[in-house]
Amino acid sequence: MPLLDMLTAAGPLLWILILLSIFVVYQIVYRIQVLAKLDPNVKLLQTQVHAALMQNNLSGAVDVAARADQPSGNVMRAGLERYPAGRDASQAAMQDATMLEEDRVYQGINTLGMIAQIAPLLGLLGTVIGMVRSFLVFAQTTAPTPTQLSTGISEALINTAGGLVVAIVAYVGRQIVRNKADAVMLQVDRSRESLSSWLEEFRLRQKGVLTGVPLGSYEPERKVTKPSKVTQA
Repeated sequence: MPLLDMLTAAGPLLWILILLSIFVVYQIVYRIQVLAKLDPNVKLLQTQVHAALMQNNLSGAVDVAARADQPSGNVMRAGLERYPAGRDASQAAMQDATMLEEDRVYQGINTLGMIAQIAPLLGLLGTVIGMVRSFLVFAQTTAPTPTQLSTGISEALINTAGGLVVAIVAYVGRQIVRNKADAVMLQVDRSRESLSSWLEEFRLRQKGVLTGVPLGSYEPERKVTKPSKVTQA
């Protein structure tokens, strides 16, 4: 059967599935490109921020984070800017920034998941409509020909296949996009944890506790427990 005849025989629901498939492919390609731009060399950003704090240059660290157009940079910038207000304020700012970045990074994933669920149902609806048309042929004639029955059966099978294809593409694309989004947010969490420790060291250096101690080598004092004396009988 020629492609045009097959599309005509499938009915209007197949055209809806075709539009959904075009949107799914566009969404997958677009989100992959966006996430690729949001996941540059995070190590370089972390090194530059760390180096600025080692030189007691808080404003320089803020500038470095602000120039980085990526989720890790935005979260670190929020924490650095709020650091003068206290450690708790800095942590709260990074938490809020992380939530905002999650919305941006995971955008579109729920849409792909919804299409993956709806597409088979649309295909099933097309299948039911096609089978109804086939049974209507029996109502109109007592001895329908194969040609008369083939229209409804073709519509049923083509819509079933179309719904499954769209669902598979949407589901696979959703997993690919989600994996890339998870990788970006993992870098955000690591940057956030590292910055928390760097700011604590920066605070101790400002107070003079770590005077002369290179940033990154500080370890809190450990209490030494003296062994208890054993009373001899």
